[in-house]
Amino acid sequence: MSSHNPILNPPNIITLFRIACIPLMVVLLSSPTRNAGFWAAAVFAVASATDWLDGHLARRMGIVTVFGKFLDPIADKLIVTAALIMILPFNRVPAWMVLVILSREIIITGLRSIASSEGIVIQASDLGKYKTIFQITAIIGLLLHYDYHWFFGISHPLLIVNMHNAGMFFFFIAFVLTVWSGIDYLVKFIKIIAR
Repeated sequence: MSSHNPILNPPNIITLFRIACIPLMVVLLSSPTRNAGFWAAAVFAVASATDWLDGHLARRMGIVTVFGKFLDPIADKLIVTAALIMILPFNRVPAWMVLVILSREIIITGLRSIASSEGIVIQASDLGKYKTIFQITAIIGLLLHYDYHWFFGISHPLLIVNMHNAGMFFFFIAFVLTVWSGIDYLVKFIKIIAR
């Protein structure tokens, strides 16, 4: 299949599905209600899980295309950006932190483009992987936002989790990792360019 149409292979179709989830999530997040947040979190979680799946399939099937290399990281950034921007009007996350995160993504994407055009390969560190994990966890919590009972619906203060607070806890960690990984990449880029 990939030999006839390198774009329409299973990993790329999954990536396109992830992008297709964004409008649905945006529509759901136009309302701050509990139900809308729950279903938006479900869509975001499913879309985020496909990020692992398309990479796994691409490696297992030996299907690595230029289109896939371009589209996969773009899909990740689009869905994270969409979720963060849509919850800004509800004051669920500080706007300045979102600005820093989005600025980091734009800067690093620009540096990667420059490096690629010069035939330079800068190995990604594990910081980026950890950043992604904490970002996804944080955003799911921020989308859920409300209190949830976690033990068969029993209403007891010790069994209630405020998902906004949980989301912000992971968001602060994700924020630190985002800045740290961005600085790490920038330092690597400068060292290679300065050679």
